[in-house]
Amino acid sequence: MSAAALPKVVVHKSPSCGCCALWVRHMREAGFSVDVRNTDNLEPVKKRLGVPLGKGSCHTAQVGALVVEGHVPAADIKRLLAANDGAKGLVLPGMPAGSPGMEMPDGRVQRYTVEKINADGSTSPFATHGE
Repeated sequence: MSAAALPKVVVHKSPSCGCCALWVRHMREAGFSVDVRNTDNLEPVKKRLGVPLGKGSCHTAQVGALVVEGHVPAADIKRLLAANDGAKGLVLPGMPAGSPGMEMPDGRVQRYTVEKINADGSTSPFATHGE
């Protein structure tokens, strides 16, 4: 998917979160145009955008019509955009070591699974990363 075809990304994050800023940089390096909106209370944003209960992380993004929660790799987002299968978005609960924005000095990547938010609001495994 070309950079021109990529939807704009709106990231809702805490003003003091450094790892969120690193994820924003990851998204920009992947060709996305990113607008950052700092907020002290992310819960209303998560609720409005449909982040499933218990699947939260430190930032929430709108990628076109999709919601992306947490440190989801840009490649996974591009793959879901290309699939255009009616999914509502992607979630990566918590803050796994080695995920984009949570890189480790030694390059280690904790095993983690990005989940797809299906049309009915349920989640299912979408991509697994790490060791």
